[in-house]
Amino acid sequence: MKRILIFGLGYTASRIADALRSQGWRVDATGRAGNLDFEDEAQVWKVLEEASHILSSVPPERESGDDPVLARYGNTVEGKWIAYLSSTGVYGDTKGAWVDETAPVGGGRRIARAECDLRWLDLGARVFRLPGIYGPGRSAIERVKSGKARRIDLPGQVFSRVHVDDIVSGALAAIERDAPAGAYNLADDLPASQNAVVEEACRLLGVQPPPLQSLDDADLSPMARAFYSENRRVSNGKAKRVLGWAPQYPTYRDGLLDCLNRHHA
Repeated sequence: MKRILIFGLGYTASRIADALRSQGWRVDATGRAGNLDFEDEAQVWKVLEEASHILSSVPPERESGDDPVLARYGNTVEGKWIAYLSSTGVYGDTKGAWVDETAPVGGGRRIARAECDLRWLDLGARVFRLPGIYGPGRSAIERVKSGKARRIDLPGQVFSRVHVDDIVSGALAAIERDAPAGAYNLADDLPASQNAVVEEACRLLGVQPPPLQSLDDADLSPMARAFYSENRRVSNGKAKRVLGWAPQYPTYRDGLLDCLNRHHA
């Protein structure tokens, strides 16, 4: 039986785990929904010895910037098939220009993430760089319904995003093809403004969009405000070429319709 150890069983990694289990894999994982205690080194090391594949979705620690998995278990993952869920935030602000995996990293606000990204690459990992992740239960559909959706008056501001199911299919394609180590952008085909996404969610729900606000008037959290400080389009060409991957939800319109349908299911 094929066996994978997943560090950090969150929103995205739990769906990767479910997909692998359905294919007959044994999945061990740390995290609240996992079967392993990250702090129990003897237990984790035992599974590490037996697992052929490793995937980490654990972000850097906020204060130190260190990668907890590499700090504790980094010297035991070499020789395995390794993958890491990273962020397209490593590219920083490109003022709306397209970026691919050859672009420099580390110049934006996600410095710690960029450093961890590069360390995983040095270990021979497949590093999946992910833009804004959305999917059932975590999309503009829910934000509009809860009254938390905002439209910010920032002309020309665009972002890439990706449906969670498309991350799953990208990760599975990399495993099935034994993809070469390196970085892969998993993003949709249509970068767009956040306003366009909110407006589409409102159209699907049959409600009026929220009013346009300035960044200062929107009363955003520091994290949400930082999100608007960068502007880029993310190319997914390498993942399509090397992994044979194509997004099932190539635009936010496709993805939001799926979220709405599953919301009502």
